[in-house]
Amino acid sequence: MGGFLFGYDSSVINGAVEAIRSRYGIGSAELAQVIAIALIGCAIGAATAGRIADRIGRIRCMRIAATLFTISAVGSALPFALWDLAFWRIVGGFAIGMASVIGPAYIAEVAPPAYRGRLGSFQQAAIVVGIAISQLVNWGLLNAVGGDQRGGLMGLEAWQVMLGVMVVPAVLYGLLSFAIPESPRFLLSVGRRERARRILAEVEGDHIDLDARVAEIETAMKREHKSTFKDLLGSSFLFKRIVWIGIGLSAFQQFVGINVAFYYSATLWQSVGVNPTESFLYSFTTSIINIVGTVIAMIFVDRIGRKPLALIGSCGMVVGLALEAWAFSYPLVGGKLPATQGWVALIAAHVFVLFFALSWGVVVWVLLGEMFPNKIRAAALGVAASAQWIANWAITASFPSLADWNLSWTYVVYTAFAALSIPFVLKFVKETKGKALEEMG
Repeated sequence: MGGFLFGYDSSVINGAVEAIRSRYGIGSAELAQVIAIALIGCAIGAATAGRIADRIGRIRCMRIAATLFTISAVGSALPFALWDLAFWRIVGGFAIGMASVIGPAYIAEVAPPAYRGRLGSFQQAAIVVGIAISQLVNWGLLNAVGGDQRGGLMGLEAWQVMLGVMVVPAVLYGLLSFAIPESPRFLLSVGRRERARRILAEVEGDHIDLDARVAEIETAMKREHKSTFKDLLGSSFLFKRIVWIGIGLSAFQQFVGINVAFYYSATLWQSVGVNPTESFLYSFTTSIINIVGTVIAMIFVDRIGRKPLALIGSCGMVVGLALEAWAFSYPLVGGKLPATQGWVALIAAHVFVLFFALSWGVVVWVLLGEMFPNKIRAAALGVAASAQWIANWAITASFPSLADWNLSWTYVVYTAFAALSIPFVLKFVKETKGKALEEMG
């Protein structure tokens, strides 16, 4: 549910972009800031979630996130001014940031070792399902009001209902947190050994030697080195080389423009003449392709390796983005792209999302979790994740103004980043498939 809400809350704004522009009479630059400002909350939430979870527990941290998701949904649905809407988006972003950290951490700590990898992969699957469901709900609500984002629905405008619907999964997330046990690792860290033993017996089975398992976890916790920012510093260029590679992976993942497809796709299709209802349908089909690509990545990431999958994805993204740039270079005829270019743009957009999802969407997170030496893993992952949020913000905040300037050249820029990712992976990224974490250096 944390992953689902991560995806849902991130992309549901896609259905409200043009309505917000119309309702508040704002230009592209202001609009972009309202859309992108949630990412500031994401960065803060992700940076603080670990410490909060260590202080009060994983389950309470989930309940805080669920509460923030709920408050954000209600506030976003009932804004009385633009700054008010922006504030509630920051609150929702904070919840996304918390969910992005606490979900995988809880899974890793509670799941039996034999199932840990498969259960961990469900986090990414839940994110892409959340994205898809948000687009389906938006499309259904838009159909209910005849294609008008500002049409009346349940006493509100349609776009407000779109943002408010998130209350349902948010409340469900909070309720479900009462049905799962606290992490045994956290319980041991605060001296609750008996409760930890009972939960270990629950999730790993009565056949295990509980005393030995508890001793193993306690020994590992004592040996852990809590990495700090100072550990990341090298002799030159501020960070060590491996940290720069992690930052590079995060930056390339965002600079190909993937989140344009999830935050602005409805607006993008409407800008080239597609009617609002169809534009939302295309957003939904793109999300389905995203799910298919993610499943493909989950199947092959351990079979063919991280590096080959990243290279395959980069090549596919170059083709898809280049075709979009070509299609958008044609002048509109009667407010629409010519038929051939319109179909090419639509197919190319789906190709781009498919190749991203089956490669960089999953591979980057796998690599970031594996590539750093034990001594600096936590701190380095934090820096790389922060770089990803910053890059995400840069693309999200700049797209409306760039699209107003020249949509085709905007996609040329994204194509260039996709192309540059190929030599970057070839030269700097080492394969981590089949290697123990202790081998990374």
